[in-house]
Amino acid sequence: MRLFSCGCACGYGSSFAAYAAAEAGGASAPVPKSGGPVARSVLEDLAAASRILADQGVVDGFGHVTMRHPTEPERFFMSRSLAPALVTADDIMEFTLDSVACEDKGRAGFLERFIHGQIFKARPDVMAVVHSHSPSVIPFSLVATPMRAMFHNAAFLSEGVPVFDISKDFGATDMLVGNNDKGVALAKCLAHHPVALMRAHGSVAVGPSLPMAVFRAVYTEVNARVQTAAIMVGGGGPIAGLNAQEADLADAVNLGAGSRAWDLWKKRVGAA
Repeated sequence: MRLFSCGCACGYGSSFAAYAAAEAGGASAPVPKSGGPVARSVLEDLAAASRILADQGVVDGFGHVTMRHPTEPERFFMSRSLAPALVTADDIMEFTLDSVACEDKGRAGFLERFIHGQIFKARPDVMAVVHSHSPSVIPFSLVATPMRAMFHNAAFLSEGVPVFDISKDFGATDMLVGNNDKGVALAKCLAHHPVALMRAHGSVAVGPSLPMAVFRAVYTEVNARVQTAAIMVGGGGPIAGLNAQEADLADAVNLGAGSRAWDLWKKRVGAA
């Protein structure tokens, strides 16, 4: 399945179809059982999240957002392989945590769906995952300067932001998390954090709800812009970002007030 491909293969055509079939255990493998029906509003929210991320400049033609099945934790929802701004509820597919589609309709999924399945498997607290290549964030995956929480809306970054370097376990690759083993390695790097960077690639942001995962993805990008500006304005001197206590207090507010941004963003993409 594929929501908005990771800069990463948004339409590999027949070669991708063959790859996906192999990952699913071959064309003759039985189709996994669905976790059960969900309200259409749930799928509409996931589609809206994809369009919101595009509207907010976090994704472009590539990237994806997923949501755990609300009543079956061993399943998750994700768009078929499609640019994020184009996703509707009818494009949503269901997958197992090993990223095997629970359907046999011939629809192509995202090559990097394994990011999501393995994070959901490793983190039962996570209900939604965003993978993006937001441009202000990528530089922090390339340099020694760590990303820090610069302001209250990015308080979730205060515990540190790990960087996943795919080459450490897999050597030279195409940089894509294109199988379960690579997904496991990324989930291990993410650990308990809400955000992890991916060297020379992008990032993942997770949350206890779909709106919060989107909130974190958006404000990770904003925080990166603010931190870059602070470095430039300060000439490389000390930056007075949030301390641990400030971040804890601010994040508690964000967890409650984040719905304000979600409601606004949904309206902007015609999903209010």
